[in-house]
Amino acid sequence: MAEGTGKLAGRIAVVTGASRGIGAAVAKRFAAEGSQLVLIARTVGGLEELDDEIRAAGGLQPVLVPHDLRDFDGLDRLGASLNERFGKLDILVGNAGILGPLTPVGHIPPEAWQEVMDINVTANYRLIRSLDPLLRLSDAGRAVFVTSGAASGRMAYWGPYAISKAALEALVRSYAAEITKTTVRANLLSPGPIRTGMRAAAFPGEDPMSLRTPEEICDLFLELASPACRRNGEVVQAR
Repeated sequence: MAEGTGKLAGRIAVVTGASRGIGAAVAKRFAAEGSQLVLIARTVGGLEELDDEIRAAGGLQPVLVPHDLRDFDGLDRLGASLNERFGKLDILVGNAGILGPLTPVGHIPPEAWQEVMDINVTANYRLIRSLDPLLRLSDAGRAVFVTSGAASGRMAYWGPYAISKAALEALVRSYAAEITKTTVRANLLSPGPIRTGMRAAAFPGEDPMSLRTPEEICDLFLELASPACRRNGEVVQAR
């Protein structure tokens, strides 16, 4: 797509967990729609491969941010850096997440519990804390966070992941209630079963070819990231 065209032309977007799976698919779709991307992931090689793909397809050169989301002070610095470089932020996609151990609640190692909460919940709180001022400087700031049906808490042995997603939903709904009188909107997207590495780890006997690909749900991310989106505080289920 030619520079300056597309549904997200001129819009700055941060995507976490961007090096693979849903994050990478969303990044490529946003780039195809003209967005200037800021891509965050721990895997440098994955970010560089994605950078090559985006530029080869004619997208704007992304800003690559190799970063462990547990470095919370680094997320504070991210807001300052983006402010200096762009002076605003239009889109935040909080996609990064980890599964954690599938085990009885009483058997969860404390360090594993903390890691899941740090990445799935606290990092998103720190991103909101750091980037909310920049989203408010946009004409239509949009935040989209990835949740899961596991947040219902009805699945045995999924404690850390389920609890972290339930907490994430409460976090985003609280944030959404606070921004109703601004031009910012925040929602959650529940993708359902998708062909990703995390899904394969959780369900090793499942045929991955029976699942949708990450690319097949990118339309929903685009809808929620669009300036035209009026939803706020919703959990949107991919169908």
